[in-house]
Amino acid sequence: MLLTGRTVIVSGVGAGLGHRVAETVVRDGGRAVLGARTAANLAKAAAEIDPEGRHTAHLPTDITDEAQCEALAALAVERFGGIDAVVHVAAWDSYFGGLQDADFTTWQSVLDVNLLGTLRMTRACLPALKERGGGSVVVIGTQSAVAAPSQVWQAAYAASKGALTSAMYSLARELGPHRIRVNTVLPGWMWGPPVQAYVQFTAHTEGVPESEVLARLTERMALPELATDGDVAEAVAFLASDRARAITGQSLLVNAGELMR
Repeated sequence: MLLTGRTVIVSGVGAGLGHRVAETVVRDGGRAVLGARTAANLAKAAAEIDPEGRHTAHLPTDITDEAQCEALAALAVERFGGIDAVVHVAAWDSYFGGLQDADFTTWQSVLDVNLLGTLRMTRACLPALKERGGGSVVVIGTQSAVAAPSQVWQAAYAASKGALTSAMYSLARELGPHRIRVNTVLPGWMWGPPVQAYVQFTAHTEGVPESEVLARLTERMALPELATDGDVAEAVAFLASDRARAITGQSLLVNAGELMR
């Protein structure tokens, strides 16, 4: 299995991608340390993924708070002896709009979560990663950072994730001598709770079947269906594993071929 004996911190564990990533870590033989702001969501996810509690630990964590980031890293070390990988799923993706109607105070908050929060969490894990002799940092970005979608406006989210992708290059160079790899996964339209909600809302608003809304999305894909949050989790597991030991500073689109680069 890809992650046998590995301890992986996963931020942003809720009902969607974070849950899938943590589930995949445990399935592939690893130990998942779960962080998110809501304690109830964490407890529910941990119970579903690991009913006996042998392969998971969790702690409420707001990545805008440096002390909470450090506490999550400390939990991983205390419970499982170290950290081998960090997967950054936590993000603020629910603020919509473009430039003309922008509330820049909210933009700053989005940047604080998506860019600086990810960097805070990464820095909190560095001592343990170095102690381990290396490891992997996997950032969840977005296709929107490199090609704006026409269906929804998420300029703040895209800008924050684009900045994070740029930061990845510097981190890969800085941390490479410690054998710490840094890569980004860029999902496109990803079938999971957020996209399901979008399809349902759009279908209800326009008075059309959900299948019609879904068809609009899939018709642009090279493959005849959307990637799922499970597909993205599989890419994350690969990048977190030793099978990707020579890969760093890279962005991997998981998007069913909608955009090709």
